[in-house]
Amino acid sequence: MRAEIETAVSEIENSLELLRQRMGWDTAQHRLEEFNARVEDPTLWDDPAKAQKLMRDRQALVDAIETHDSIKQDLSDNIELIELGEMEEDADVVNDAESAIKALQQKAAAKELEALLDGEADGNDTFLEINAGAGGTESCDWANMLARMYVRWAEKRGYTVELQSESPGDEAGIKSAAYKISGHNAYGWLKSESGVHRLVRISPFDSAAKRHTSFSSVWVYPVVDDNIEIEVNPSDVRVDTFRSSGAGGQHVNKTDSAVRMTHIPTGIVVTSSEKSQHQNRDIAMKALKSRLYQMELDKRNEAIAEAHEAKGDAGWGNQIRSYVLQPYQMVKDLRTGVETSDTKGVLDGDLDQFMAATLAMNVSGKSRAEAQGED
Repeated sequence: MRAEIETAVSEIENSLELLRQRMGWDTAQHRLEEFNARVEDPTLWDDPAKAQKLMRDRQALVDAIETHDSIKQDLSDNIELIELGEMEEDADVVNDAESAIKALQQKAAAKELEALLDGEADGNDTFLEINAGAGGTESCDWANMLARMYVRWAEKRGYTVELQSESPGDEAGIKSAAYKISGHNAYGWLKSESGVHRLVRISPFDSAAKRHTSFSSVWVYPVVDDNIEIEVNPSDVRVDTFRSSGAGGQHVNKTDSAVRMTHIPTGIVVTSSEKSQHQNRDIAMKALKSRLYQMELDKRNEAIAEAHEAKGDAGWGNQIRSYVLQPYQMVKDLRTGVETSDTKGVLDGDLDQFMAATLAMNVSGKSRAEAQGED
């Protein structure tokens, strides 16, 4: 077996070991049996929220076990094919098996990275807020581009996206927007996107076709499920109702149904502008609890807290990623050093390479450049 393939096999075996560690391999089958027994309980769906969480947790364990076993079996099969091909001097068999092992190496690495999403709230759904920063109309348009980028990313992953609120820009784009994104590990993947995003391009709103720099901020925080207790004192919350903005015509909202909640001790403000005021109150309270929970997570995680404190205003000096469309094409993450010239792909939602690099850096404590410097 060639040295390159031996290295790939070793890396796959290391990934399998990490997968076993993360899922608690020694007790995995026992836990699955317990899940299966609880699923058969006829009273399970008396509490739909707990039942849904149980089903999600069970499916996550099933997926982890099946992924591990599938990679392990594929690796064994292809090693045997290589040995057989070498014995029979069949180069085609050897080449096909080596190609399969290289593909398996990438799959195992991706699953290993996903297994690192074991933080307290990583598996939860998430709220995503986007706010236009310095730059006026340019930044409102940039905020709209970011919103589209994240919606595309979420849809590619099969996540559900719900628009919670939106404030249109005066001339174009949006001043702000808030989404709820639902799916396994939605928060775990998106949490690395919190920060300021900078755009450099030829302005479509400038008749002189000059280059402009725009900023918009992104804030991600987890949806709090029923297993996490967050108490909110009603006297600490001010609730305002207002008429939500619309496109006009027959569809314009004529009633003061939109809700704005302000948490007085922290200054947190959340809004929801669905058609029902009752629904808006419920959505806003869930968002407020999630924001408060995120604050608690930040207090317990010094690295995250420092990142939020450093985020600051949406302007110079606080950006986590730059998107340059003119005079050249480049998207670069300033934390990890990961960059690509495929700006169109990124703006169409191809964000996994940036998220993966930041996640790996947060786990290892090293940027990609630092890790490469040690090789």
